Amino acid sequence: MRFKKQKEIVCAEPDMTPMIDMTFQLIAFFMVLLNFGEGEQDQTITLPKSVLARPPDTPTEAPIVVQLTRRNTVLIGGEELPVTALAAPLARERAALQSKHMEPADATIFIRADVDAKAGVVQELIQQCQTAGFGKFGLRAKNEDQ
Repeated sequence: MRFKKQKEIVCAEPDMTPMIDMTFQLIAFFMVLLNFGEGEQDQTITLPKSVLARPPDTPTEAPIVVQLTRRNTVLIGGEELPVTALAAPLARERAALQSKHMEPADATIFIRADVDAKAGVVQELIQQCQTAGFGKFGLRAKNEDQ
């Protein structure tokens, strides 16, 4: 009787290194992406509460966040300035929009004013922005339920 030589069974295992590498790159990408949104919010500003406050229905095309502190100074682009000194930062925002082939009228300025900020200073802030050519505004508030 003749015996056949048994074939060796070869086990094929895929190389998981590229898949793991890609997974870590995606995780890093999303971590960086999520941190940009939180960088625009200063935690020292306490938003006023409102029953009418709700998130926008659609995302804005070119949002610009301007924050008004309780000391009635403005935080924009990492700088703390008096309201009267907004011309230079708004000119930079305008130039950044124009580099993207957009006009200041296309941008929406979101004002995050502290609950203790004076209403007259908010009006002055809006006037400064209108002088720079911006026309759409949104006021941030905290919903009563939060």
